[in-house]
Order: sequence, then C-alpha cells, then structure tokens
Amino acid sequence: MKQTNIAITSLHPFAGNPYRVRDDAEMDALVESIREYGVYTPLIVRPMEGKQNEYEVISGHRRLHAAKKAGLFEVPALIYPLDRSAAAIAVVDSNLHREHILPSEKAFAYKMKMDVLKKQGRRTDLTSSQIATKFNAAAQIGADTGESRDQVYRYIRLTNLIPPLLRLVDEGRIAFSVAVELSYLYQSTQEHLAEIYNRDETTPSYSQAVRMHRENGLSIEGISDERVEAIMAEQKPNQREQIRLRRDDFSKFFPARYSDRQIRNDIMAGLDLLKRQRERSRDRDTR
Repeated sequence: MKQTNIAITSLHPFAGNPYRVRDDAEMDALVESIREYGVYTPLIVRPMEGKQNEYEVISGHRRLHAAKKAGLFEVPALIYPLDRSAAAIAVVDSNLHREHILPSEKAFAYKMKMDVLKKQGRRTDLTSSQIATKFNAAAQIGADTGESRDQVYRYIRLTNLIPPLLRLVDEGRIAFSVAVELSYLYQSTQEHLAEIYNRDETTPSYSQAVRMHRENGLSIEGISDERVEAIMAEQKPNQREQIRLRRDDFSKFFPARYSDRQIRNDIMAGLDLLKRQRERSRDRDTR
C-alpha cells in the first residue's frame, strides 16, 4: 500500500463498475465540501496492467467525479497492487455499505462478485461441479452481506431485465418480487411490457407476473403479445381509480436534477401543508 497524490487525468473508473455516479443533491453537497476542504478520504486505486502511471479506481468514484466538478487537478489516493479479480471483489464490497443503493446496482454488484468467486473456486478434477461452485459463491456473498443465498440469486436475476424495466424497478414502480418473475421472460416480451407501461402507465401485479412467467415456460416461442395484453388488461383486485399527471405538468416546479423520489416527497409534503392550512381555516370558520 502506498499513499500519494495522483493527477485526475491518470485515474480511470473501474471497468464494469456496477455503481452509478449520479449528479444529484448529494453530489452537489459533496462538490461544495471538496471545494472548501478538499478530498478528506483518499481514493483506493490499483495500477493498470500495461499502462505506466495510470490507475483504476476501486473505491471513490463519487469523490473523483466531485473533485473534477470542483476543479481539482489531483486527489489523494492509496495504491494497492491488486489483480483484476481481487479488485472486482473490493469494488463490490467497498460500496455495499452505502445508504442508498439501487436494486440494479446491487444486482450487478452481486453478479460481478459471483463471477469472480466462481472463477476462483473452479476445480479441474472430476468431482467438481458448476452447481456446487455457484451454490458456494452465492452462500459466501450472502454471508458477506447478511442476505440469504436465495436472495442473492433473486437480485442477480434482475440483470436479465431490459434497461427500461430495470429503471422502473429502481424507481419503485415495479416491485422487487414482480421484477424477479419478469426476468424469466424473453427480451421481446419484456420490450412489449415496456411499451404497455409507456402507453397505459401500468405495471404487472405479482399474480400477473407469475402467470406470465409460468405460461412463458410452456412454449418454445414464449408467451404471445396477445396473451400479455389480455393479462395486463385484467383489473387488479386492489386496483383503484388513478389520477394521472404528465411529468411536463409539474416539472417546472422542481430543479432539473431532482429524482422521481425527491419530486414525490416534495409533492407529498406540499399536500400535507395544504391539508393543515385547510384544517386551520375550517377551525377558524367554526369558532
């Protein structure tokens, strides 16, 4: 291990990094902090194979991005001589403690670690088996993260979703259990479900997703678009009339960097304030 200052131009994001760097309110706060105090916690990097004085970031992608935005030319870093496999595990483990991790980030992080552990645990004798290797890798990931082996598998299933559906999972519009069922559908069927969402702003219930998964497995061609339409047209048991607003109707009231969750929280806070104002007005009228 060696600590030094490294030019930002010599630092590169880890190839296949499963965690996103988002320009949001937290990033803005980090940029301001770095402008005032600098980078307090050193990045963790490793030398890149075949490239002199070039480094791959293991931990600190957000700090690196914020430092660039703050106008810094170099950042403090700890250099570890790790190979690709060890670095991949370090990337996954060093970020799983974060407070806000999207389902898609955890899914690709678990998959990256699973692939490395399977490769490290692969045996060449006749008693080895791929199933046993996968089982042990998932169990180890679960032990490292406090989740069951089956839950690790469920998260990894999400990597089979197309980006539009995975984005809906991250936004909380598709439940995790529903997403796992949808991950077994062919890509063309998933694309059709994304079209239905764009058209009707509706997503499958767990029961609907389970049926589509089951029927999809009964045919080589998979479930037909017509059958998907029929299932999605069914009224859900707990379905209520909805008030739908287009994002364009209210986006002007929020900063452009606001996420859907931040917008929803502000809307709910505003409605709560309006409710209290009406209650106070009603109390005055009844005096």
